[in-house]
Amino acid sequence: MIGEQPGNHEDIAGKPFVGPAGQLLDRAMEEAGLDRAQIYLTNTVKHFKYETRGKARLHKRANASEQAACRQWLAAELLRVHPRIIIGLGAMAAQTMFGNAFRITKERGRWQQLGDDVRGLATWHPSAVLRMPKEERRHEAFAELVEDLSKVADALADLGPS
Repeated sequence: MIGEQPGNHEDIAGKPFVGPAGQLLDRAMEEAGLDRAQIYLTNTVKHFKYETRGKARLHKRANASEQAACRQWLAAELLRVHPRIIIGLGAMAAQTMFGNAFRITKERGRWQQLGDDVRGLATWHPSAVLRMPKEERRHEAFAELVEDLSKVADALADLGPS
């Protein structure tokens, strides 16, 4: 699973998805039947870009050149891990995988071929779900995240042990 970039909690811990978004992702994976211990988690951008407001370090989106600079590291990770299924969490990860024309709001949850033996799927980033202003929409997006991750669980079951 590829996220967008580390947040404050991830930067401090040195691990991906350990803050509030990680907790939501854990809940979604559990509901979908995925074991986090079996999933490789990383980010498209490797550094935490932020602006300071008071004592808080607030997330700031990496620009195109920062994203491009980090692609070599992601490519090296993928060569080493050699996944057969890649999940993009959020628009940045999805566009890194499928190209800049990809729109998560229109193409979320659809399998796409990434190579001869690799396919991918993009879904909501857990932090996007947390930031949705209307509670009803947050619940819908969480259900869509679980639905997409259930597709991943089914696909992994079909692949069998690696």
